[in-house]
Amino acid sequence: MTETTLGGLIAGGRSASEGDAPTLLTPAEIVRERTRAKDRPIITPEPAKVEVEGLSVFYGNFRALAKVDLTVPEKRITAIIGPSGCGKSTLLRSLNRMNDLTPTARIEGTVLLDDEDIYGPQADVVDIRRRVGMVFQRPNPFPKSIYENVAYGPRIHGLAADRADLDDIVHTSLDRAGLLKEVKDRLDEPGTSLSGGQQQRLCIARTIAVNPEVILMDEPCSALDPIATARIEDLIDEISKNYAIVIVTHSMQQAARVSRRVAYFHLGVLVEVDETNRIFTNPRHKLTEDYVTGRIG
Repeated sequence: MTETTLGGLIAGGRSASEGDAPTLLTPAEIVRERTRAKDRPIITPEPAKVEVEGLSVFYGNFRALAKVDLTVPEKRITAIIGPSGCGKSTLLRSLNRMNDLTPTARIEGTVLLDDEDIYGPQADVVDIRRRVGMVFQRPNPFPKSIYENVAYGPRIHGLAADRADLDDIVHTSLDRAGLLKEVKDRLDEPGTSLSGGQQQRLCIARTIAVNPEVILMDEPCSALDPIATARIEDLIDEISKNYAIVIVTHSMQQAARVSRRVAYFHLGVLVEVDETNRIFTNPRHKLTEDYVTGRIG
């Protein structure tokens, strides 16, 4: 964004880096502010990148998701909201088959990535996880140098022809993650030596480096301070020009700031999905209204 940044909408239109104590806007106030912003893009239909059809997920006998139908458009940010335990992270882990790593997990339904069933018999799980990258709740850099954190994925996937090509991928990925200027003179230092916000941007650079098509984010700012959160949110907005992004968040304000579509889940059921401004100003379902206004949580 240009004149009104996402970070600027954290506190009454002021940057989070200013010294004054912030006054948080309500989600409805944020979406109204964004609607007034000159740089707010016109919402137009986008092709579907991921289509979820009749998805149910079970852990043993417990049903975590019940017959979910959801479309993830290209080059849009979709926020997943709802109370703890409603199935948000389960949905996210189903979109790149991370639930395969849970022995008791069982999937019913279909998840299509560019019209191909990622759970089909011909699906290549390694390729799916390259195409659908994931950024986790807490920054998790590898115990390697900053350079090697970003270079690891392109190297094992054979995306670089030589060292010069790998150098270009690393520098480009760090630059797109807004981190290159801060670390260009210390790429050999451990990734764990960075601050929390820098570590999360390093993890985003690591994800970008393998040319994903979809990026999943599971509470990416929950461990960060407000200033680092504002930087990550502006970064998310910037990279959404190239990727379909699905972000799980407990923060209604964050969902209002970053997303263009919001899906509300309750007890494993997709209650409502709509444009962000409608969800926060005129939801169709009372459960959604009660959640976004703080009556339930």
